[in-house]
Amino acid sequence: MGTGVGITAPFGRLLRTLRQSRRLTIEELAEASGISGRAIGDMERGRSRRPHRGTITALAQGLDLDESAHAGLLAAARAARPGARSAEPVRASLHTLPRGVRDFVGRQAELTELRALAREAAEGAVVAPPVAVVSGPPGSGKTSLAVRLAEEPSSPCPDGAFLVDMRGLDERPLSAEQAVAGLLGAWGVGDAELARLTAEERLARYHDVAAGLRAVLVLDNAGGEAQVRPLLPRAGRLLVVVTSRRTLAGLEGVRRVALGALSPRESAALLRVVVGAGRVDAEPGAADVVTELCGHLPLALRVAANWAATRTNWSLERLAGRLADEDRRLDALSAGDLKVNSAFALSCSRLAPEAARMFRLLSLLPGGDFSAAPTAVLADVPLADAEDLLEELLEAGLLMTSRQGRYRLHDLLRLYAAARRRSEDGPADGSADGEADGEERSLAARSRLRHWLLDTAVLAGRWYEPDYGMPPADPGRLVALEDREQAARWIRAEGDTWLAAYREAAAHGEHRRVVEVAEAMHWFSDHWVSWGHWVEVYERAAAAGAALQDAALEATHRNYLAWAYWACARRHDEAVEAATSALRLARAAGDVLQHAWAHAYLGWLRDAADDLSLAADHYLRAAELFTAADDVNGYLQVSCGMIRVLRGAGRAQAAVETCGDIMDALADPRHRDRIPPNVREFTVLTALYAVSFVHLDEERWEEAAEALRSIRGQFDARGWHKQAGKVHLHLAHALARLGERAEAAAEYRAVLAMEGQAPADVRDDAFAGLAELAAGRPAPLTRFAQ
Repeated sequence: MGTGVGITAPFGRLLRTLRQSRRLTIEELAEASGISGRAIGDMERGRSRRPHRGTITALAQGLDLDESAHAGLLAAARAARPGARSAEPVRASLHTLPRGVRDFVGRQAELTELRALAREAAEGAVVAPPVAVVSGPPGSGKTSLAVRLAEEPSSPCPDGAFLVDMRGLDERPLSAEQAVAGLLGAWGVGDAELARLTAEERLARYHDVAAGLRAVLVLDNAGGEAQVRPLLPRAGRLLVVVTSRRTLAGLEGVRRVALGALSPRESAALLRVVVGAGRVDAEPGAADVVTELCGHLPLALRVAANWAATRTNWSLERLAGRLADEDRRLDALSAGDLKVNSAFALSCSRLAPEAARMFRLLSLLPGGDFSAAPTAVLADVPLADAEDLLEELLEAGLLMTSRQGRYRLHDLLRLYAAARRRSEDGPADGSADGEADGEERSLAARSRLRHWLLDTAVLAGRWYEPDYGMPPADPGRLVALEDREQAARWIRAEGDTWLAAYREAAAHGEHRRVVEVAEAMHWFSDHWVSWGHWVEVYERAAAAGAALQDAALEATHRNYLAWAYWACARRHDEAVEAATSALRLARAAGDVLQHAWAHAYLGWLRDAADDLSLAADHYLRAAELFTAADDVNGYLQVSCGMIRVLRGAGRAQAAVETCGDIMDALADPRHRDRIPPNVREFTVLTALYAVSFVHLDEERWEEAAEALRSIRGQFDARGWHKQAGKVHLHLAHALARLGERAEAAAEYRAVLAMEGQAPADVRDDAFAGLAELAAGRPAPLTRFAQ
């Protein structure tokens, strides 16, 4: 999007040839296209920056090119690029700030007030961290103001800035619990740790971490008080800025910053920055008319100004005339009493037909921000064309950038795009048949997008399934899925989008499709427990299995649902009910494998409730059934849980023997290619960690030290800080008992180095152990708790 790379000679030669073939001077082409003569001359001489798609479209219109010639001119410009943009999503936190507007003007009083709050927060000058609520009508620049504050280089918040789109206007706004999980992930709390916490514990962890940050947190587009109240900090130096169309009057003790329209002076300043000071100063009266027609609303002003900035030979009086004459059929689109559609319509009127169609289709995209790939599917165009069209919309001010490599459509513009789609995608006579045809085209586009999203979700999720892995090569695939990390990035980045498509498939009764997607996500879901939507995914899949009258299929997804209820939502009773239902269905269907999994989940749930004897019975039965079904991966998973349960039930020798059986199964050559590497690694880690507690209980210090040495550092690498701390601590205890004092001291110090990560009780034990070691005594015996 403007890299400073010069246009290569072939583009310039082609542009000159086309101009001369139509017997146009540079000045005449400038008048016809709205592009300045100097810019055209620079392009022809190869001195210009690479033009945007919108510039090329304006030139094509000025040259009166047909579709083929227009495409040739566009292709020549593409050839000048330093390299095609990768379809690979750029690694970035879901809560990275979007890029702020480069030509932000005005709002100085509001910025001054917010800067003062940021200093108060950073200095700890107030009892509770300050909270600002920035409210105002749509398009008034609430998000831009918050981002401007957060990205200032002189910010007194060294830990950075984070933004959460609360999606307050969506049918399903982001819940406080989902926001907490996402922020904790952005702040370095591992997904596995989040999976073990209840909602209340996650919230407590959120406030603990937040209290140690000097940062700005923007809760953008909040829908109501209840959505953000749990997220307001109780202590520390975190400044929270909430943006909302509502005043959120129910929030107490917050600083309120109300945004309205810009002042006439600020509106003129925005025009000066975007259009150019010389042009505005030369026509002050016309500039005033433009700002009035835009209602002094920043979004409308920016759209109109961006349009004018690319047509330097147009006077502002001409711009004002176009704004005043624009068709008012969409006057219902307003921000309070401010009509903004005329500015949008003016920018749309000069878009190439393909870009205008893309703009209308963007209103069909579910979710918040988006990448180029789904838009290519929606418009049924190649990815490179979709990228060009999005750049043209970005240049016209009709689109915004979001996180790296992604875009976002302002909700006012989404409404406007939807209205234009409804009014323009049927025949000109406006007949009922025409409206039906337009609706059919929209439905076809949505269907095309839904199928692509779900196809891609299945391919990405199956990277984690033992029987699938890497998808077959496909040079036409729009996203990179060449390894598990790329697959995970796509699933996470497009979570809102493919989930919306999944819901749509369920609503259309596409039951086979629903269970296919849910099944493909099963192995991946363990890697994103904190997402917050797995319960819904498997509730819908279980319902689809029931609708298909397939007892085995329903049993499968009720087993997955049992996992989701407990691992993701801590709804124990519902989890037991789901697993019990799965057990009944699997028996009725004669499905040995799902029968085994139902026992496995029930063993896990009984273990969680400290009913260890019943848990052991379920686990043992599951292991027998997995063996009968020849499912080594299921056998390994349930056996790891069995070690813990047998230990708790006082059956130490059986626990050690179970660990030995696991290691034998892993070493069996018959299973070499049947156990995925990640399953193998996790099984070894889990089994040795569990059996180390048995050895510690039995004071078998050498066996304990051997097990703990072999897994030292592996929990650290996964971000499982509690387990990592216990490995170092327990290894230190065992080494002290074995008289290996230097290594024991090093392990105690490793725990102490985990300040802010290892639990306080683990660090306290390390302090005590180091003191005892210094006094020549080993640490006192203790009950080793997992």
